[in-house]
Amino acid sequence: MTIPFSEVRKEWRKNPGFMKAYDDLAEAFDLAKELIQARVNAGLSQQELAERMGRSQPVVARLESSHKTSLKSLERYVKALGMKVKIQLAPE
Repeated sequence: MTIPFSEVRKEWRKNPGFMKAYDDLAEAFDLAKELIQARVNAGLSQQELAERMGRSQPVVARLESSHKTSLKSLERYVKALGMKVKIQLAPE
């Protein structure tokens, strides 16, 4: 018998440790989604973007997988998309 993921997720969300870890990663996931969306909007594959960056496709995959990245790598990624990084400070 297969348990639907929606039910598993409900159970996980009851665990305070899970929710803390999930919340701690929210900003990284948001950045990853934004990077992927920018690449897709530019009509590029990971391989094509990697070539523009002078890097390999796995480098692009790591940047898009919510791993912490350096500002330099992030700038290289968005520059290859014809964009620039804009950092804003926000209250907690």
